[in-house]
Amino acid sequence: MESVAYLAERSEQAARRFRVQAEATFGQLAASPGLGTRYEPEDPAYPEVRYFPIMKFPKYLVFYRPVPDGIEVLRVLHGARDIASILEDDLFR
Repeated sequence: MESVAYLAERSEQAARRFRVQAEATFGQLAASPGLGTRYEPEDPAYPEVRYFPIMKFPKYLVFYRPVPDGIEVLRVLHGARDIASILEDDLFR
């Protein structure tokens, strides 16, 4: 995960805490995929993309879509990044 690598450059301990919280958030979302907010780009390739903050790291958002057996995590991004451009490049082209 790109976010873990970024945090690990600054603090291994923070990176470990982030990983634990990210996995807990993924589990919570898999159990209740409707928790997140619908992401609505102009021309979505994935009409069901949603986002939700990582527990205890609210500036990091997990972008995912519900699938029959849980969720598919698409990206984890810091909220200060240009989310629309990144997701458009990654998901919608």
